[in-house]
Amino acid sequence: MARKISTEAIHGHEYRDRERGVFKVPIYQTAIYEYPDSATGEPRLSDRGLDLKYSREENYTVRALEKILAKLEKGVDCLAFGSGMAAIAAAYLSKLSAGSKILVPLECYGTTQELAQNLSKFGVKCILARSDTNEFLERLEDGISLALVETITNPMVRVADVKEIAKRCAELGIPLIIDNTFTTPILYNPLEDGAWIAVHSLTKYIAGHNDVVGGAIIVKSEEDAKTLWNWRRKLGSIMSPFDAFLTIRGVATLEARFEKQSRSALEIAEFLEDHPKIERVYYPGLSSSPYKSIADRIFKRRLYGGVLSFKVRGGQREAIEVLKSTELIKPTPSLGGVESLLTYPIWTAAKNMSREQMEMLEISENLLRLSVGLEDVEDLKEDLDRALSKI
Repeated sequence: MARKISTEAIHGHEYRDRERGVFKVPIYQTAIYEYPDSATGEPRLSDRGLDLKYSREENYTVRALEKILAKLEKGVDCLAFGSGMAAIAAAYLSKLSAGSKILVPLECYGTTQELAQNLSKFGVKCILARSDTNEFLERLEDGISLALVETITNPMVRVADVKEIAKRCAELGIPLIIDNTFTTPILYNPLEDGAWIAVHSLTKYIAGHNDVVGGAIIVKSEEDAKTLWNWRRKLGSIMSPFDAFLTIRGVATLEARFEKQSRSALEIAEFLEDHPKIERVYYPGLSSSPYKSIADRIFKRRLYGGVLSFKVRGGQREAIEVLKSTELIKPTPSLGGVESLLTYPIWTAAKNMSREQMEMLEISENLLRLSVGLEDVEDLKEDLDRALSKI
């Protein structure tokens, strides 16, 4: 019988030092390994069957984290990187060359999109599609070489019909990257629907404590694992042992954290929807959301993540006043950690968008995005209410 996700998050990689009685994975803070193996005289190999010489290539602490994440995402293997963008960069470089076309949503993580556009200097064309499943499906017909989609968009928390997108990509033979950061393996497993790879910013929910920067790629074939391993080796973008150690600690509590954050986010979204100082709330768990039916069909549980966005009544002055006035909730552009965070998308996620693009996506000067942490939900509602009373 397959073990449940909370068990795999804790026991997905079993470590035993029987001589010392230790079962927690240690930090292997080493740059080098004995090579060749003095016991055998042969080259020292990792469990991937690849040379083990430098921690730039492999590290035992990092490897333990990779095995856990591969199990959570139901993949064959995983590669951990120094950041989510390092993971995406390796994925792009492994598939794209001069003449390739990459399709990304207009509403996705800004640097993901920016890097895709910057590849034009190497002859790669980036095509942007609106955050609408039908338009994305239509653009797949344009001779696309690689596509990327996020399960939930930033900052408008739209839910893409990733099942339909993955199905069409499979029919057309287009490798699909699904960024599963906002939903985590708790809600969705991209590889089960045919994605080429699943990508995570480990900085967010998986590490979960706002003290780690990291990324991961989970693959469903050993061949892809070796190809991406070689790109990571050449780019020198492996995760550090200490960050891997912290992420192993964080992922053990992923299910408990994510469930509470999701339930609190729904309660706060409902609270704000009825607040006289709020113009509109965006959260896929609300019955009023046009994305709830898609989420209910795709997600494994009736949870919708810990991120919501809302528009205060007024404009930029009012939005910034709220941003400055919360006490528990900190003004900073990240998500998924134990602390609740509030950000102003005009200055962060939408910073490089044109006014026309922002209008198309309904990103306005009175929009704020909230990542709900683990504080008591009543305290968070009181903090928001107090800040909103000042406008």
